[in-house]
Amino acid sequence: MSVYLGVDIGTSGTKTIAIRPGGELLAQASATYPCHHPKPLWSEQNPDDWWRATTDTIRQVVKQAKLKPSDVKAIGLSGQMHGSVFLDKNDKVVRPALLWNDQRTAAECEEIERRAGGRKKLVQMVANPALTGFTAPKILWLRNNEPKNFERTAKVLLPKDEIRRRLTGEFATDVSDASGMLLLDVKRRTWSKTLLDKLELDASLLAPTFESEDVTGKLTPEVAKLLGLSTECVVVGGAGDCAAGAIGNGIVKSGVVSTSLGTSGVVFVHSDEPQVDPEGRLHTFCHAVRGKWHMMGVTLSAAGSFGWFADALCQTDALLAKKSKRNLFEQLTAEAAQTPAGAEGLYFLPYLSGERTPHADPLARGAFVGLTLSHRRGHLVRAVLEGVTYSLRDCLEIVESLGVVTKQVRTTGGGAKSPFWRQLQADMFGKRVAAMASDEGPAMGVALLAAVGAGEYKDIVEATKHAVNTAEESKPSAAARKVYDRGLPIYRGLYDSLKGDFRKIANS
Repeated sequence: MSVYLGVDIGTSGTKTIAIRPGGELLAQASATYPCHHPKPLWSEQNPDDWWRATTDTIRQVVKQAKLKPSDVKAIGLSGQMHGSVFLDKNDKVVRPALLWNDQRTAAECEEIERRAGGRKKLVQMVANPALTGFTAPKILWLRNNEPKNFERTAKVLLPKDEIRRRLTGEFATDVSDASGMLLLDVKRRTWSKTLLDKLELDASLLAPTFESEDVTGKLTPEVAKLLGLSTECVVVGGAGDCAAGAIGNGIVKSGVVSTSLGTSGVVFVHSDEPQVDPEGRLHTFCHAVRGKWHMMGVTLSAAGSFGWFADALCQTDALLAKKSKRNLFEQLTAEAAQTPAGAEGLYFLPYLSGERTPHADPLARGAFVGLTLSHRRGHLVRAVLEGVTYSLRDCLEIVESLGVVTKQVRTTGGGAKSPFWRQLQADMFGKRVAAMASDEGPAMGVALLAAVGAGEYKDIVEATKHAVNTAEESKPSAAARKVYDRGLPIYRGLYDSLKGDFRKIANS
């Protein structure tokens, strides 16, 4: 029996799935771990937690599916992008990893743009502007603020690539994930020697790059024994979580766009050629499809905004829901569904962790605007979901302004499981929005890449034809679309009105 594993090392936990070549799910397991915030705007994790979660979940799926060691032919790895794992010459972790949502590096972003000769020249080198979440600013932050730790650092790996090292003993990364380090010449799919020289960084800090389906190593004997697998099991390049999720959704050709509603929100579109937003509002990265690219808009707090609302303001309801085995989020969206589109003039800015697209502003803050005595909790919930979806529409409209045609939206992630939120997207975008028949997200994408790497399919396009299908589809309401068309300029204007105050708040 040929079986392929997909392992997704996320921000809140790791998920592992086992599939047959046609995408049939045999088993799945998840394990959570904490995220640490030692200072405001800081976000860190311990790579040992990722490793424990990875080994635990792989062993669980092997046991659940009753797999023999020889059954598992290949493993694909996905992970949270941009995170920085600093290793010394003995491959020991130097300090906790800095994550994608860490916002401490504003000064280093300015330093990168200055050293590059300005934002325009930086975008010409690596297709993207310097953003606080990216990896290169984190490396400079270590050099500027923890020089002793920087001197100890011999290698900088992304989260999934640290797991690869522990599985195989090999240093490697794939071009989709490497694109988010701000050190890759995205058009040429190789490290940018020009930028590395300007930043005075040695290329030896970085792992060799591979395409996502390429084999990068085999399990070491110790790890194979630990996991109950064979040393003939290969590990492929894999992908950053956004590209991996897009593969799992079948976003491997033009005309189809995906939205992901996890902690962050992503609008993702395939591109046959590297297309760069001259204003740097979108990310242009290498795709997990060999020789292809993608554009991506990101809102940092998507389902994260909904989760914040539930945790901060609905604790009593959460306890009651737990006792009665009800789903709190379904209860809250049911209340939102009872309120009209537009939440009767209530708006929510979902900038709880700063924002990327379109503002690239780490100092932006979340806000409710327009509250009146007539508003109830359902209005607040609806405003939160609408605010996030307005932000996704910002991303989508920038994509379309570059001449990209989008006919259908495929949605995934925790938020996509809500029929209400799927319909809200359809109404906001004015497009058909489809859920996926199997919503295993990035883990499915890299499991399919593993199948390609093991020779099961000739390429990832063929693999998705056999394994990826859509399910329910929501069609837009013309009446609701009109409400959101009227509300969009108000929503956008609120950021413009408040951005000066956000800076004052951050500096107070």
